[in-house]
Formats: sequence, structure tokens, C-alpha cells
Amino acid sequence: QVQLVESGGGLVQPGGSLRLSCAASGIIFSYNAMGWYRQAPGKQRELVAALTSGGITNYADSVKCRFTISREDDVNTVYLQMNNLKPEVTAVYYCHIVGVQRIRGGTAADFDSWGQGTQVTVST
Repeated sequence: QVQLVESGGGLVQPGGSLRLSCAASGIIFSYNAMGWYRQAPGKQRELVAALTSGGITNYADSVKCRFTISREDDVNTVYLQMNNLKPEVTAVYYCHIVGVQRIRGGTAADFDSWGQGTQVTVST
């Protein structure tokens, strides 16, 4: 199964910026969709930003005009640029990618993978 490795989280002051990265392992034939989710303790996991293979983006209302999702297929990486950060965005952020991977024999198979999560904390 394709594994996702996330990085870029950490502690940042209000108004600061972070860029999260999510790198996918294995041989990827194509991507169907990818997105970033977040979950704070005691709260439901929610979609923050999504990107389809056709380049269509979807953002939570609370992050529009501040967060940007993008990808670089040549390095199998999806990013989440976060600007003007506010304390309420503090949470664990998870990458999610759905696509098609190469399996034994060179055949193709669908995959649906989640990252391990990276902590984002906005505080003085």
C-alpha cells in the first residue's frame, strides 16, 4: 500500500505561516484526489482543503483565502500552504490521497492512503 509521510508542522505565532508537505511512497500511476484534514482533541476530523485530478480545489470556509493546496506529481508530494495563522487552526493535520499505484507484475491498483498526522500549533 502507498504510504504517506507528512512534515512541516510545528509551533508558530499568530499571523505566521507554515507549509505542510505530504510525500507518497511507491510508484504512482495517477492521482484521483488528495486533501488535508485536521482533528483537534475532542473534535471531529474535518476537511480543510481538497484537490482533484482535474485541478478543482475545495476549501473549508474558515481557511479560504489563507490556505492553499497544491501538488508536484514528479516528486509525489502534496502541500498545504497556511498563511495568517490563527490559534483556532491548532490541530493534527492529516494528508489523504486516492489514486492508482503499480503493484506486482506491473499492473495497476487503486489505493487510498492516510498520513500519520503532523501537529500544527498556533500560540504566542
